[in-house]
Amino acid sequence: MGETSVDGAKMTDSPGGNAAIKSEKKTEKNSFFSWLLVLALLGAWLSVGVMWFDLVDYNSALGGVYDADGDGDFDVEDAKVLLGLTEKPVMVASPENPLGEKESISHSTHGSTYDAEPSLEFTTEESRPANQISPEFPPATQPVPTSVSTPKSIIETTEFTEEPSVESKEEKEAKKKKPKLLNKFDKTIKSEINAAEKLRKKGKIEESLHAFEALVQKFPQSSRCRYGKAQAEDDLAEKMRSNEMLLKAVNSYKEVAELPDVPPDLIKATLKRRADRQQFLGRTRGSLATLEKLVQIFPEDVSLKNDLGVAHLLLGDNKSAKRIYEEVLARAPHDGFAKVHYGFILKSENKIAESIPYLREGLETGDPGTDDGRFYFHLGDALQRTGDKSAYDWYEAGHRRGHFASVWQRSLYNVPGLRAQPWWTAEETGYTVLVKMLERNWLTIRDEALSVLDGTSGQFLPEDENLRETGDWGQFTLWQQGRKVAASCRHVPKTCGLLERYPEATSCKRGQIKFSVMQVGTHVWPHTGPTNCRLRMHLGLVIPSKGCRIRCTNQTREWEEGKVLIFDDSFEHEVWQEAESYRLIFIVDVWHPELTQLQRQTLSPI
Repeated sequence: MGETSVDGAKMTDSPGGNAAIKSEKKTEKNSFFSWLLVLALLGAWLSVGVMWFDLVDYNSALGGVYDADGDGDFDVEDAKVLLGLTEKPVMVASPENPLGEKESISHSTHGSTYDAEPSLEFTTEESRPANQISPEFPPATQPVPTSVSTPKSIIETTEFTEEPSVESKEEKEAKKKKPKLLNKFDKTIKSEINAAEKLRKKGKIEESLHAFEALVQKFPQSSRCRYGKAQAEDDLAEKMRSNEMLLKAVNSYKEVAELPDVPPDLIKATLKRRADRQQFLGRTRGSLATLEKLVQIFPEDVSLKNDLGVAHLLLGDNKSAKRIYEEVLARAPHDGFAKVHYGFILKSENKIAESIPYLREGLETGDPGTDDGRFYFHLGDALQRTGDKSAYDWYEAGHRRGHFASVWQRSLYNVPGLRAQPWWTAEETGYTVLVKMLERNWLTIRDEALSVLDGTSGQFLPEDENLRETGDWGQFTLWQQGRKVAASCRHVPKTCGLLERYPEATSCKRGQIKFSVMQVGTHVWPHTGPTNCRLRMHLGLVIPSKGCRIRCTNQTREWEEGKVLIFDDSFEHEVWQEAESYRLIFIVDVWHPELTQLQRQTLSPI
């Protein structure tokens, strides 16, 4: 009995029937492979059409993720990114820092200027910046705050969860519009460019540079080849830590922008990188000129104007920077970057109350470039000076964001791991010999200081860092950043002679040795020093019987004639002079005792 099919039709067992079925299946297979061949041929011709006749805009076709790893083409690495097998590189607005520094720009000790980092070339800097602030403090009798509420808008940015991070407006725009770096000619040699670029991406920088140099020789008008050469020189400079090689890269970037038929996106990328590298080398005016050219070419790009404002600040030209940020805010009133920098400028002009809304609103935007300890510093300081206790909320927020070592200790350049306490004894510092020498010779030191104060009072220069609320405060410096001020020491030769034997003080590149005179009615705002790398000694010379005191954190002390007080001025401190006559002390900064000799030799001056 023959078997039946699923639908009940009877199937035959004859050999002829089986042969017919096999023949039909073979025909189906041949037909299937024929269609595959046709589709493959169509795909090949379509690819030719796309490449030679620009039939497809890859940016729109692939939704801005065509080049997922940012190397200028689509390859296996891009596929890995798109498939989630590797992370997509994060593009940041701030300059790259080959030294591994947390920041590449900073403000001065107390924030009146927007200075470049002490050493921006390839060096052996070992400190890690962590910004500072100077606020008004609760009365010294009050306890140290143990918990501080953080502003609601900041809490949201400081909590870390496993939820996907929200992309910024700039990141979304970057995905929508991938930079076009190839002109029509460069598209015809794309495979050769890609081959050289792959070497650079794989870390074979020397080979990549040779490949791009050969391409530039072969195609001297190719902007993309010359840009690749500049990038390879840039990478090699970092690898070699060579300023000379970096200068070659800076010049190559310039050559790219001067070629004909350079795509606008490539001009922008080239000149931005050139300005960044010029700034890194300390060529701030050159960087400014490059940014001015960029703004002329791309007048609608607000981010370039923001960068130009920073360049003016780095040169100390706050007036020009202010004008630029006013233009930005007129066009983009909610731009957080412009707001915090405009607030910074207002505060440097001592327009304390006016600066507060710009600093606060700018920080609340969370825009790139705003999460910076300087702005937490200046907002907190401004709030404190206007009597607003919410200053501590912002200090706490800055601490949570990693900008401050603590709410109390808000110094700028820190070496991690050093012992941190506001007040020290001579025994704790290990500098007992120095302390005993100062106390034993205090009368000699006092008499020389009085001769300068009485005979040539003009030698004492007024404090110029906007630290005083009221009164007069003058200083006469003998050593600055580890260098002897010979002109000053001629007036006080015995004092300088005594100090010469103590390198922990005279070689302290992050400190000073100076006399300090404070007149009646002076109040110094709470403030912090720039670094945790030093300790500060105060030798009392002329101290009124009452009315003079210094607070560091929540402990207040008074000076005594002939005695040394030692504190860490990276912690917040405040001074009152409410006596009936002037106060005169001798300030001696010393290296933090836990710093190694190598660190003392290689740390940059402040």
